[in-house]
Amino acid sequence: MKPLPNEIVLRPRFQLQIPKNKENVLIMFEGLKEDPFLVKRLDEHVFIKFNQKEHHFWSPQLHLEIDEVDDISCKLYGVFGPNPTLWTFFMFIHFVIATLFIIIGIWAYSSASLNKDYHIQVGIMIMLTALWFVLYFAGRSGKKKGKPQMQQLLDLMQNVLER
Repeated sequence: MKPLPNEIVLRPRFQLQIPKNKENVLIMFEGLKEDPFLVKRLDEHVFIKFNQKEHHFWSPQLHLEIDEVDDISCKLYGVFGPNPTLWTFFMFIHFVIATLFIIIGIWAYSSASLNKDYHIQVGIMIMLTALWFVLYFAGRSGKKKGKPQMQQLLDLMQNVLER
């Protein structure tokens, strides 16, 4: 497996070609009970996360999807990401900021077209841009705090696949 990219990515992804049957790989993950991990299987999806004792706000989880290539091999798609609730909340906040930015931009353009004062709107747009940067860097900071746990999840996955 090649190393995960260290570029501007909040949810790193990877793919592996595994020379084992899809069902055998899924069964290897399904029966896994190793502290401090919680492993859940839903059809061909496997979710690996940390138990409540080890879990913190920025704790990542590993989502694996295993697709059958043929009878003797399968392809594994992996995504590291935050708790889905946290991720949805972050995306909602980004959407609200973008929507407000567009609405206030239209308001500023209308005011400028009517030769009215539009400095307040521009100030609010600058504040929204600053808030977006704060959210972006908070996400990057959270990723950095969760990186050791990402490595633990990756090590667990590799250990299971080597059995």
